Amino acid sequence: MLNKSHLKGAISPTLNTDEVAKFDELAEQWWDPIGQYGQAIAFNHARLAYFSQQIAQHFEIDLPFTPQPNDNLWRLYDLGNVLSGLSILDVGCGGGLVSEPLARLGAQVTGIDASAVSIQVAQRHACNTQTEVNYQHVLAEEILAQGQQFDVVINAEVVEHVDDQATLIAQCAQLVKPGGLLILATLNRSVSAYVFAIVGAEYVMRYLPIGTHSWRKFVKPVELQRWAEDNHCSISGQTGMKFNILNKQWRNTDNMAINYVQCFTKLG
Repeated sequence: MLNKSHLKGAISPTLNTDEVAKFDELAEQWWDPIGQYGQAIAFNHARLAYFSQQIAQHFEIDLPFTPQPNDNLWRLYDLGNVLSGLSILDVGCGGGLVSEPLARLGAQVTGIDASAVSIQVAQRHACNTQTEVNYQHVLAEEILAQGQQFDVVINAEVVEHVDDQATLIAQCAQLVKPGGLLILATLNRSVSAYVFAIVGAEYVMRYLPIGTHSWRKFVKPVELQRWAEDNHCSISGQTGMKFNILNKQWRNTDNMAINYVQCFTKLG
């Protein structure tokens, strides 16, 4: 259950306790490839490929090869400790699907989440793989109040689950060091996203539990970009992500009608 006394659930402008409870119930399946999050794990591989490319490009890191959307985690780990020396904050880290791989690439990663159960799952998995990640059951506003900033801040598939979306993006932007990188990933509030991400993924294919998403909370790219730019961030890259239902593979695309990622440079 959510520890409201710790997370200040009654006063946080972003926290939605119903959404947290929803992910509490599914937290144990974060890393299960045949569980409710099986396709989410495959999607995560595609995200990680793009995230690692953008981080390397932003900080002028030479990669031994270019990660591809359908690479598995072992292929990604072949990059070695390329992110050594970088500090990364993963906001809404869930079970650690983004945090842990980036830590294994050498980054100093802090993963935070409103779900205590998800943090426990993430900590347990990191312990089993002997990966050092600083997981904390806190909100972004609490990290911000501590005066911390990071080279990279990632907010992936979180903004569509909170109440005050603009405030969350503002907090994430403020947590990025000047010259650092902000990575935001979410779902577009489009007819295509409703058909594929909700009707298709939840009701037809059952890739996700029914009720995982609310279409009204999906965010248009122009909105996400405006919120970031209002907080001294300049867009540096973006991509859509498309799923091929026939071969069950993901690819990057210029079409941002459903899943998309936007990257921003924090201005000084």
